[in-house]
Amino acid sequence: MVRITEDMIRKRSEHNECEIYSLEELSLHQHDIDKIEYLQNWCKQLQILYLQNNLITKLENLGKLKKLEYLNLALNNVERIENLEGCESLKKIDLTVNFVGELTTVDSLKANIFLEELYLVGNPCANFDGYREYVYATLPQLKKLDGQEIEKSQRIKALQEYGDIREKILDQEAIHKIKRKEQLNQNKEKLECQNTKNKDEMTEEEKRIEEEEFWKEESEYTPESRTEMQNRIRENKNKSTPSRFEQKKEKRKIRFFNDAGNPLNVNQAKIEFSLKESDDDCSLLLDVACYKYMDTSLIDLDVQPWYARVTIKDKFMQVALNEEVKPDSCVAQRSQITGHLLVTMPKLNPPEKRKPPVSSDRKPEKKKEAGDDKSNFLEVNEEKKSIIEGLANIAKSDVANRHVRKPVKAKQPEPEVYDDDNPEVPPLI
Repeated sequence: MVRITEDMIRKRSEHNECEIYSLEELSLHQHDIDKIEYLQNWCKQLQILYLQNNLITKLENLGKLKKLEYLNLALNNVERIENLEGCESLKKIDLTVNFVGELTTVDSLKANIFLEELYLVGNPCANFDGYREYVYATLPQLKKLDGQEIEKSQRIKALQEYGDIREKILDQEAIHKIKRKEQLNQNKEKLECQNTKNKDEMTEEEKRIEEEEFWKEESEYTPESRTEMQNRIRENKNKSTPSRFEQKKEKRKIRFFNDAGNPLNVNQAKIEFSLKESDDDCSLLLDVACYKYMDTSLIDLDVQPWYARVTIKDKFMQVALNEEVKPDSCVAQRSQITGHLLVTMPKLNPPEKRKPPVSSDRKPEKKKEAGDDKSNFLEVNEEKKSIIEGLANIAKSDVANRHVRKPVKAKQPEPEVYDDDNPEVPPLI
């Protein structure tokens, strides 16, 4: 049998952001539930509750649902109407196709002053002589019975004949109880016969034949026969497809490498990141946008020559690298302001540094003469002198070695020669 669980309710409360304490409407139909439990403690704000097409045999654990207005228990195994006095706001009850044989149990609904609609069609009590008149007289607040409006004349007539109608109902209830006991005895005998057969020892062919005989056999429609049918249906269904609430979804396996062994890019954590080269092209910089207030102990880093993997709260993010790096020389830093993780990964084969080009304007250095062995720098074995004396000696040597330019004599202007025969020269007066 299936029991009501918190996980089941949360999956049915997606429209309420999976919050069950403020849930106002809940549908738990077709789950083979055999008992109502926990709802009055977990979902106290419920106004509408759907429990149709289950195997519920008793109305219980609903008294604390003070705001409940509509209760649907159609297609169940309920035999008595009880334990609903605490549902003060109840307006509509649907007990269609159940096994209510004690019609006098509707007396417990007198306390539900707001009750307007009641559905009992498909129950044994609906076949009783005087069924409708008894309900009219017992529940004066009721406006509809089995979808039909109740007229004032019908209620007045039912109240006038209430005594006689009640006696008829009690007699028919007694007959129903005797019939019900016979059904229970027959069911016990049937169970004893089934227990003698060990299904584990039966072959597949025998099981198939036994299954066919069960569905061909004629039987009364009782709570026990309905329960057995539902159990067989569920067993056959579970063989092929388990229930969606019991079936565990297999997690998708994450592939970090392809068939050739090359690393793949994976971002299961769905977190932003960037991968770029440093300014000197000697390192790769991986910037992972980790959550600002996440504890660093929840972050794990694994750097390999051809990939870097970051694990954030058991979720992976892997980046394939296009160049080989040196894992032992990597440095990881976490920003205290943004929370980002910066990983510096030095390249295994960084590009060679280019030498700066030599300028063409640079003059070649003069070769030292053979006799010029004297150095302008202090020697290691030289006696210690004061800094002032050392600077003075350097200055003197610079003056001595300086090339003195020879003075250049200025050329005297040549005297002008005048030609007397030149016709352009004017004659002397």
